[in-house]
Amino acid sequence: MVAVSDGNCPLVSTEWLAEHIDSPDIHVIDASWFMPNSGRNAKQEYEFCHIKGAVFFDIDEIADLTSPYPHMVPSPEKFASRVRKLGLGDGVKIIIYDSHGIFSAPRVWWMFRLMGHDDVAVLDGGLKKWLAEGRPTDDAIVSHWERHFTIRIRNDLIRDFSQVLAICEDQGTQVVDARSPARFSGTEPEPRPNLNSGHIPNSINWHYAQLINSDGTMVSNDEIKAQIAALGIDLNKPIIASCGTGVTACILALALDKIGKDKVAVYDGSWAEWGARDDAPIVCADMV
Repeated sequence: MVAVSDGNCPLVSTEWLAEHIDSPDIHVIDASWFMPNSGRNAKQEYEFCHIKGAVFFDIDEIADLTSPYPHMVPSPEKFASRVRKLGLGDGVKIIIYDSHGIFSAPRVWWMFRLMGHDDVAVLDGGLKKWLAEGRPTDDAIVSHWERHFTIRIRNDLIRDFSQVLAICEDQGTQVVDARSPARFSGTEPEPRPNLNSGHIPNSINWHYAQLINSDGTMVSNDEIKAQIAALGIDLNKPIIASCGTGVTACILALALDKIGKDKVAVYDGSWAEWGARDDAPIVCADMV
């Protein structure tokens, strides 16, 4: 990937970050997150190894802890309070990475944009590519002076259950689901207990893994557009991204932003909410 510095681009290369990492207006976030059954602890791995100067963003704590669903978006006040303490806020460019390459970092990228901070990008290839290239890491706990964070909520970037329910039969708005084809069809059980299987009516399955190269980077713009064409997604219509718990949906939003579709909403509750509700219409393989 060509090194990128344009503030409007949602991705930066490892080469670009290595060149700019010591700039005072560049702040780096480790947003690694693992599935509960993975046996891995993102905070512990951060403490052992992270990119120089990176602070740790805990997706499960910087969240609405009153919600029955995992890592839902917190109140603006909580978000601002937590990121201020991390030294993140107005006047800085935020670069976000995760251990997989591109997996959970887009969730935090989306959250910052949702809260009104647009000068934010994902490290293409993440820590995976950074380590493969032999670039330096650190184990020091990082702290910064608190920085003011101005909240400007972008309601166009988030949708809730009632909003998705209202449009799931509306062909004017498209719901794209980032889960695997087997989970989408309902032929494979959900990894979280007590959830129905299947998908939102009229939604389109766009598995996030199709967007990631073996080195953890995102596929080219041409490949993204080819996948969109093959799936019949209309870029002229509104798009809502969904997944299991609102994490990999943000990979779809990132890919769409990369090709210029920058107002993609994310269904925050995603299947963790939809699959748990008795009043949610569901399509699955045995209904076809």
